[in-house]
Amino acid sequence: MGLIVQKYGGTSVAGLDKIKWVAGHVIRTREKGNDVLVVVSAMAGETDKLVKLSLQIMDPPDERELDVVTSSGEQVSSGLLAMSIKALGRDAISLQGHQVRIVTDNAHSKAKIVRIDAERIKKALAEGKIVVVAGFQGVDEEGNVTTLGRGGSDLTAVALAAALNADSCELYKDDVDGIYTSDPGIVPAARKLDRISYEEMLELASLGSKVLQARAVEFAMKFGVTLHVRPTAKPDTEGTWVVEEEEMTHLENILISGVSSDKNQAKITITQVPDSPGIAAKIFTPLSESGIIVDMIVQNVSIEGHTDMTFTVPRTDFKKSIILTEKVAKQLGAKKIISDDKIAKVSLVGVGMKTHSGVASRMFSTLAKEGINILMISTSEIKISCVVEEKYTELAVRALHDAFELGEKK
Repeated sequence: MGLIVQKYGGTSVAGLDKIKWVAGHVIRTREKGNDVLVVVSAMAGETDKLVKLSLQIMDPPDERELDVVTSSGEQVSSGLLAMSIKALGRDAISLQGHQVRIVTDNAHSKAKIVRIDAERIKKALAEGKIVVVAGFQGVDEEGNVTTLGRGGSDLTAVALAAALNADSCELYKDDVDGIYTSDPGIVPAARKLDRISYEEMLELASLGSKVLQARAVEFAMKFGVTLHVRPTAKPDTEGTWVVEEEEMTHLENILISGVSSDKNQAKITITQVPDSPGIAAKIFTPLSESGIIVDMIVQNVSIEGHTDMTFTVPRTDFKKSIILTEKVAKQLGAKKIISDDKIAKVSLVGVGMKTHSGVASRMFSTLAKEGINILMISTSEIKISCVVEEKYTELAVRALHDAFELGEKK
């Protein structure tokens, strides 16, 4: 008998009929002789609804209270699923983040897991119960409710699988049946991948792919949790495995694994900043202390002791970033702030870049042929990202997908 962790996303538990179907599948997994721990997201659309309600009261909302509000969605879906399992004749118990004791830091809306006390889960499993845990939520050392960021239920599932040394961590999605070379909604010819490495999946997730949360992939890579992304409607479908790079086959033939895009981007430029030691630290420290992730940074060549500095932040943190940056710019005597929240990031990801040249050249040439201007460029060992105007996002993704022949083979 093994322990299987199953996570169901919001669209998989979007209504009572779907919740009842999930309950049936969970029971079938249990009847095969496995212990089962289930992690659920809020019902589709519920978190967005709760955020909109909060914004009508306060914009930006108080982050502690926002966590209290948005975490309620998972509480509802976990209780409904536990009741559905019981209605079908199996014993189950729902547990919230504070009941499991998923302890986090106090960075509200993007908290990091510090430790997990899984004794209550172990006791319930030993009693033969199916355990249903509310995803996305935790509790800090002072007992305040915290949340793990968008897609945080993925992280809950992976973290519990690691803490309990589970035999399998299955992530069920209702809108996709695995990981694709690009978003099928943008690129109809996108191809499903049988396997993808942690490194590639981490880059794709952090660069805009919404199938898995980036932090969940990072956690899985760190603790060696093999992930299996599967479709809820066809649970016996193989889906996509996320594994160690060494487990990938025919790696030498793989140049690019995927093209991703991210419209949750905004660009800020501080003009005529004094070009002297310590200036960058003064600009970015307030952003870091506020939990804002700065992605790309470009500094122009110094002219007469001054330079321009441009950087990108998540569009969701745009207003807060502008307030903090304007304050710093005034202190530094910079000339002005220029901002743009109508941009997007388009990226190529592939472990084959480690041993092949010419990827950047082909990417830039492809975008140029489509008349797409590149605003910023960022590279790493296995990815190349370009910032472009938001209106060109879909065109850029389709053009790059075709240029690197990632579609279905005829």
